[in-house]
Amino acid sequence: MAVKDRVEAVLNVGLRVPSIMLLDVLYRWDVSSFFQKIQRSSLSNNPLFQYKYLALYLHYVGYILSLVLLTLPRQHLVKLYLYVLTALLLFAGHQVSRDYVRSELESGYEGPVYLEPLSMNRFTTALIGQLVVCTLCSCVMQTKRIWLFSAHLLPLVARLCLVPLETIVFINRFSMIFTGLEVIYFLASNLLVPYNLAKTAYRELAQVVEVYGLLALGMSLWNQLVLPVLFMCFWLLLFALQIYSYFSTRDQPTSRERLLFLFLTSIAECCSTPYSLLGLVFTVSFIALGVLTLCKFYLQGYRAFMNDNTMHRGMTEGITLLILAVQTGLIELQVIHRAFLLSIILFIVVASILQSMLEIADPIVLALGASRDKSLWKHFRAVSLCLFLLIFPAYMAYMICQFFHMDFWLLIIISSSILTSLQVLGTLLIYVLFMVEEFRKAPVENMDEVIYCVNGTYRLLEFLVAVCVVCYGVSETVFGEWSVMGSTIILVHSYYNVWLRAQLGWQSFLLRRDAVNKIKSLPAASSTQLEQYNDICAICYQDMNSAVITPCSHFFHAGCLKKWLYVQETCPLCHSQLKSQSPATSVPNQDTPAANQSPAGQEDATANKKQDDDTPPDDGKEEESVQNNWEL
Repeated sequence: MAVKDRVEAVLNVGLRVPSIMLLDVLYRWDVSSFFQKIQRSSLSNNPLFQYKYLALYLHYVGYILSLVLLTLPRQHLVKLYLYVLTALLLFAGHQVSRDYVRSELESGYEGPVYLEPLSMNRFTTALIGQLVVCTLCSCVMQTKRIWLFSAHLLPLVARLCLVPLETIVFINRFSMIFTGLEVIYFLASNLLVPYNLAKTAYRELAQVVEVYGLLALGMSLWNQLVLPVLFMCFWLLLFALQIYSYFSTRDQPTSRERLLFLFLTSIAECCSTPYSLLGLVFTVSFIALGVLTLCKFYLQGYRAFMNDNTMHRGMTEGITLLILAVQTGLIELQVIHRAFLLSIILFIVVASILQSMLEIADPIVLALGASRDKSLWKHFRAVSLCLFLLIFPAYMAYMICQFFHMDFWLLIIISSSILTSLQVLGTLLIYVLFMVEEFRKAPVENMDEVIYCVNGTYRLLEFLVAVCVVCYGVSETVFGEWSVMGSTIILVHSYYNVWLRAQLGWQSFLLRRDAVNKIKSLPAASSTQLEQYNDICAICYQDMNSAVITPCSHFFHAGCLKKWLYVQETCPLCHSQLKSQSPATSVPNQDTPAANQSPAGQEDATANKKQDDDTPPDDGKEEESVQNNWEL
């Protein structure tokens, strides 16, 4: 990305942050309480504060202007900010002129300025300031007509011409009026610009909706406004201002416990409106994305960014925070209660991040264990991350049990932490089994059974924990406080974590049982056959001390073929269907030639077949019966 594109991206976000802050301020502002305070003050007789409904209408007008600023195209937004900056510079120039006139009136000196040093210093300072203001206004507005911004220089020119001080006061007022008339003329000449922009925007939006639909319009606005980054920047600015306002009013050092409380209360203060809550949601999403990215980089280095998983982008954690905040009514609570509830929600978010880290680490660790990669650094990184994911969730569950009273949400955190530790423990056990098999230099016969038992054990524990959570949630809903959101979460949890897990576990059991039955129905190769057709298993490429023979006369390890049958019910070589056979037809003739897996084995089988063809058969019916035994 070029430097220009980066600058435009920064401007596209930075220039829209004030509109979000204005929306947040307008949401916090209570018009009724504001007018009650005005009525109790000395401003109650002011006619500007006697029309409550006018202020209420202006309140809604502020909302409309904020939304306009939020959705304004970047080019027009830059122009608007430049106009506002020019107005501020003109105001600063008139402030300098007014201060200079006031200082001259206080001195009372009306002679030439170059004859009195103090007067000369005041004049020089004011002149330099006014020239700087004029130059900046000319540069900002991109015009060479610098005289348009020079009205505030009139008092200085009049003082240089020895005009009486009383007349300079009127000249200063005239310069202010002249500048105001210029501003009014500029606004009047651009009065139809907002209408034209609105008409153009409406026409473009109507065309997009007609051609692509509302969803495409929403996605286009989402990408153009960069809403996640915009709300994150808004919330970080709000949080920084909250921290600054606290430390600017404190002189004494703060203890560590006080800092933790300050951190939680500051976050609670910065999520009291829907806009600030969305900012916190997107901030948590980006923090989770950063943690998961560091996790992938720690495990795989730069190769981790080649295949990005959309499920590991922090969206799950942000959505979890938003759902819990809406379900518990977070923004409606007092600051102390909000900070306490927010600490529990953040624990849930941390548990979700740990689960996502495990989903990243699990296939990488198992792949390292199954491969022949002897890089100690890779194995150290994988094992160290697994040890962290094993210890930290258990420690977090222990701390929650120590400091909090148990309820439904805390039970979800503890159950998620326990499940994460159990899954990591299962992953480490399988990794150790793979490494033991690697050091033995020979496959373990019952390795598949051991791995299945390990996986089945912690899957069963996951299922039991999920059932306990659902039962506790149902009892709390029935006998406690009922809510639509809580009932919905229980139903979703019951479907995804209980019903689907039970269904997948049962399907896996049935598939495994069918594969075992198929393997048992196949005949085992004798030692004579293994010696005669000396070859390796076509699945694991290891020597065969024992094997089973498929109906299509191919030799495989029983364990290897059973793993293959988990995937599909065909022969790995010729892809013919493998069906379960009855015991009467499953015993082959040991003299029957079998086509082996490798080319050498196939040549031996062909040679043996030719030799058998040259030898006259003793009984043709015997060959026909053997052939029928191998039919599917």
